Amino acid sequence: LIYKMRETASRTSDYAIPPDAYSTDTECSEPEQKLPKTCCSASDNGKAVSVTGPTLTEKSGYLLKMVKTWKKTWKRRWFVLKDGELLYYKSPSDVIRKPQGQIEVNGTSSIGRGEAKQVLQIVTGKHVCYLKADSPNLLEEWLRVLQIVLRVKTASPLFTQPDVRPVMKGSLIKVKHGYSKRVYCALIGKTLYYFRSQEDKFPLGQIKLWEARVEEVDRSRGLDDILKECGRSLQSAPFILSIHPQDQGLTYLLVESRNEKESWLYHLSVAAGTTVGKVGTEFEQLVGKLFQEDGDPNSQIWNHPMLVFSKEALLSPLTTLPSQALQTEAVKLFKTCQLFINVAIDAPAIDYHVSLAQSALQVCLAHPELQNEIFCQLIKQTRKRQPHAQPGPLQGWQFLALCVGLFLPQHPFFWLLQVHLQKHGDSRTEVGKYAIYCQRSMERTQLRGGRQARPSRMEILSILLRNPYHHSLPFSVPVHFLNNTYQVVSFDASTTVDEFQCRLNLDTGMRKTGLSGFALYTDDPSGRELEHCVQGGIKICDIIAKWEQASKENLSGKSDTTRSVRLTYKNRLYFSLQMRGESDRERLLLAYQTSEAIVTGHFPVNKELALEMAALLAQVEFGDFERPFSAPGSAQTKSNQTVKQVLDRFYPKHYHPYRCWVFPLRQLLQSLSTRWASLRGRTSSECVRTYLTVARKWPFFGAKLFEAESITPSPEVGARVWLAAHEHGVGVLEYKLLVSHPYKNLMTFGGCKQDFMLVVGHSSGSNAAKNKPTEKHLFAMETSELTWTCSSVPGDHKIVAMEIKPKEKPPKFVLMNLSHASLTTVAEGKGGGVSEA
Repeated sequence: LIYKMRETASRTSDYAIPPDAYSTDTECSEPEQKLPKTCCSASDNGKAVSVTGPTLTEKSGYLLKMVKTWKKTWKRRWFVLKDGELLYYKSPSDVIRKPQGQIEVNGTSSIGRGEAKQVLQIVTGKHVCYLKADSPNLLEEWLRVLQIVLRVKTASPLFTQPDVRPVMKGSLIKVKHGYSKRVYCALIGKTLYYFRSQEDKFPLGQIKLWEARVEEVDRSRGLDDILKECGRSLQSAPFILSIHPQDQGLTYLLVESRNEKESWLYHLSVAAGTTVGKVGTEFEQLVGKLFQEDGDPNSQIWNHPMLVFSKEALLSPLTTLPSQALQTEAVKLFKTCQLFINVAIDAPAIDYHVSLAQSALQVCLAHPELQNEIFCQLIKQTRKRQPHAQPGPLQGWQFLALCVGLFLPQHPFFWLLQVHLQKHGDSRTEVGKYAIYCQRSMERTQLRGGRQARPSRMEILSILLRNPYHHSLPFSVPVHFLNNTYQVVSFDASTTVDEFQCRLNLDTGMRKTGLSGFALYTDDPSGRELEHCVQGGIKICDIIAKWEQASKENLSGKSDTTRSVRLTYKNRLYFSLQMRGESDRERLLLAYQTSEAIVTGHFPVNKELALEMAALLAQVEFGDFERPFSAPGSAQTKSNQTVKQVLDRFYPKHYHPYRCWVFPLRQLLQSLSTRWASLRGRTSSECVRTYLTVARKWPFFGAKLFEAESITPSPEVGARVWLAAHEHGVGVLEYKLLVSHPYKNLMTFGGCKQDFMLVVGHSSGSNAAKNKPTEKHLFAMETSELTWTCSSVPGDHKIVAMEIKPKEKPPKFVLMNLSHASLTTVAEGKGGGVSEA
């Protein structure tokens, strides 16, 4: 229970669970009998085995796990197999804490005996794990249970297609063999899965529905003996459905409301395929009959008033819905569709149609049960009566084009949509072109899955103001680089960030993201100086829509059409291995990113080196310095303006004359122009290589710096420090490197109340590890400054990466003379004084 509460807290709070909430150095070992049990059966060796339902899918007990350090050793761990996950702890008493690890078991895994005696081998991809049991009988039990779990994961769409959406789900009372139990049911495809609760991932069991007999039990005719034994359950659930599969026993489902009963009966019947066209609403029965006729175009069913355009409002939904509230929403949804279709689009007032589409589709995303309904409504409103069979209004097809990019209906309405689009697809007409676009978009949504957010204003305008048929990628957005250039990239409604970045890399001559370390960032919709790194699996349209929605919320519900999301492409994780195969474009952008760090004070350079670096980028940006600084007249004025521009863009802000008064402005400009002039004839590529060669001499090149204040005694209470996350570990910087923690010693990290905590372990075998296995370091920093995530890096290491750019606040002290590799500091309040740290 405590572990579940912690999981819930970690999902809902801004910060992760404090690292000290988990024990990492517990030495206690308790007997196995203290593990909480559900239904138990004793094995021949006396150890408890957890049983769920008729199939053994859960188990716990001690096993020896092979650990590969400098030599192979066996360590005794407490293993728990639950919900299809194999976790291990130090002892049974630690099960309420964070597990020490997890062994992956999925559809690609293989499980069998190892070569040694009583050894179990689990192979997943390239990873091989060896476990050793205490006895041959215990080995057999673990093998049997793990192979059952593996078979379920291999065959079940719950695991083979984790993104699949259940057709119907809810809590029901299941009755079988005279026993009743409240379970959470999910109908996926032609199988009904049931779980202990909504949170469980691994099913208690399943019922194969294809060609099963599904019907409602008539109470007036009396109940059989099995149902009579469940008298109390019958009182709370007045509606009863019976399922009689071909190869399984009879099962009853007790449903508590009429709307739920109608919905379950319809969807179970469709999955069984035995009563199609006989259950559901009038619209659903008509669709079922058309499906049985294989969509015969000459069928008179197509002319039924329920299936064609109607000017009148709906009095009841077209599909079966499980509650009265959803039925009311469905009727409102049809009114919204009618307004969108019937009101002419006026360019100056087009935001009216944007608002209608966004509100309707937001409701469908919030209530997935309505997604079938809106497709049925739009198919109905985009069909006219035969024999002419003219297509419905163009605006109805535009609304349909928006829908297919967000989500798709389920069977048999997906079949109806396919038939509808094939019938009207025609490149010679405007409506036909929208139908062809809908087919393309439908295939992409099938491939990439549905969306998370309603369409953005940009997406809706693109669909309404120009026919997307003419563009395979109908949307486009500029991506900005740190050298003040941009690249326009096109995408469609289902394009993911990974696909978007691949197209961007191809257009700009850069390597794949995994090789270059570059990633896509968005600005903050609130206008703050924050940047957010976006994950590869998210869809670009969702990012734009969520940014737009957050921006609107910050303006108290008012839309600011003058602002739009700003996408930036820059290096996120730097590794020295990335130097191999670097393209010229990557080097150029990395040089500008380093310059940004220098200007904001996140990269240590002294004044002389800062001028040299600024001159190199001036040569890259503007080419040769044409005129000497002393040129007369307007030429001198223009020259001064260019040099001032270079000074503002590439010279550290905390060295500017108006901040430190180290040099008069004229003298600084003359020094910069002299260095720039000395680079005459140098190509841009040569200057970039020189720039990066110098910058890479700093040991923390490519690190992300975050200002913090030390709270714990180590390094020093109240010390203003910088946390530097780089490829080898996390460094704590002050006037010098105070301490560096390799990632292999980093036990965990995260938020602890309003502070940030690092939990660091010592290398095994050291004296410190024996006296104090872990140390906790606490730092105070702005909660909005920092979000940490773990990302995979070459060599099976874990790298800590900062997702949000810190506030611009240059350090007062961290400076490095790279030519001598010494650390220097500017004495505050003394003009120009430089002392060795």
